[in-house]
Amino acid sequence: MNKAQMESLAAQIATRARSAQFFSDLGLMLPNPDPVLKAIGKDITVYRELRSDPQVGGNIRRRKGAVKALEWGVNNGQAKEGAAQIVEAIFADLEMDRIISEILEAPLYGYQPLEVVWGKVGSYIVPVDIIGKPPEWFCFDAENRLRLRTKEDPVYGELVPDRKFLLPRQDATYDNPYGMPDLSMCFWPTSFKKGGLKFWVTFAEKYGSPWVIGKHPRNTPTEETDDLLEKLADMVQDAVAVIPDDSSVDIKEAAGKSSSADVYERLLMFCRSEVNYALLGQNQTSEANSNRASAQAGLEVTRDIRDADSRMVEATFNTLIRWIWDFNFNESTRPEFSMWEQEEVDKVLAERDKTLTEAGVTLTPAYFKRAYGFQDGDLVEPAKPSGAPVEFAEGGGDFPDQAALDAAISSLADNHLQGQGQAMLKPLVQLINDSADYAEALGKLATLFPKLDTTSLEEALTRAMFVAELWGQANGDD
Repeated sequence: MNKAQMESLAAQIATRARSAQFFSDLGLMLPNPDPVLKAIGKDITVYRELRSDPQVGGNIRRRKGAVKALEWGVNNGQAKEGAAQIVEAIFADLEMDRIISEILEAPLYGYQPLEVVWGKVGSYIVPVDIIGKPPEWFCFDAENRLRLRTKEDPVYGELVPDRKFLLPRQDATYDNPYGMPDLSMCFWPTSFKKGGLKFWVTFAEKYGSPWVIGKHPRNTPTEETDDLLEKLADMVQDAVAVIPDDSSVDIKEAAGKSSSADVYERLLMFCRSEVNYALLGQNQTSEANSNRASAQAGLEVTRDIRDADSRMVEATFNTLIRWIWDFNFNESTRPEFSMWEQEEVDKVLAERDKTLTEAGVTLTPAYFKRAYGFQDGDLVEPAKPSGAPVEFAEGGGDFPDQAALDAAISSLADNHLQGQGQAMLKPLVQLINDSADYAEALGKLATLFPKLDTTSLEEALTRAMFVAELWGQANGDD
């Protein structure tokens, strides 16, 4: 492959500059392709108004809380020993809870720029603060680069410097660098819910209370009719009214309107469900008619969304760690930031480690530090053996029971077990001799193995184990 062919393969040819379907009157600025924002002709600030809705705001807190409840830490990975402690010391001076919450704004709006304020601490250049900035202050150009709209350039914006803005995004693509905002899916359901609630309240005021009908003689003056109307209005509030003796009052209930009320209720419940699906991925745990099984299934779906959000947080902090390493160290390997659910990890590892320990495996303190996040000093290091062999107190004593068993085994004829073993393995030796190569022998072995006669050997070993068990029980009782 020559140089021209290599350059052709390395370059992008399907770009906006060459696409016949891409037209932008703004030149450098790429408009947000969100269909909701395009339909209503507004910017992303309209989504911020949705958070005043109790259901939307509550679901956002629940979604963020699921991620912030996770444990987090920094491990060395492939980096040198002690690299994780450097990053943890840097993170200890940051408001991690607030920063994680601001990173989690990205799933709501599609993207969330966070400005990194760098400072010099000792001989290191480290982030002294990370601040989430309003996403509507920023835009992307035709090359998908982040730009800040300023007073000097409010349309195209200024290109932001490298290693200055962290940019977590949800499902961002080349076609849509702004990402996919979950609040976009909540806009219409929340708007319809507000409108439906308004009509439902009006409906309840109109048909929820009984109708009070006053009757006057035909030629009653208008002044007296208005006076009776006011008294009836007071009667609705106080249930007490004084009317002339030649007037009458009828109270009638609004019948046959329950089906109309159900229409508004079904509309509101549908809108609630859509918001729950958009923000939580399920609707079972938020509805009164959900049972235990469906609620548990709903939590499992939410866990998938929580894990996706936590991976976004991990990617953002790992980008920050890469910048810290670029400024301060000449090493390609870096520590890694990760999040996990402590209860689940401990349960799985503990059960596995218990099984390994019972099987005779010895686990080192270094393993426990790596697997469970223990720090130096948390575990007691085992004493290293000295040069002299270890002697136990009972090492020099006599064990007559064991001596008797050893004597019984030694009394067996040397050729007894040997003859049984040879008889069992004779067909196997013959098979290998008759085979042309290794592959043929291996194939025949698979068919011969179930047919090997091990009866005599098994009986001899069974008798020996039986005698040993009886001997141990008898001497144990004594």
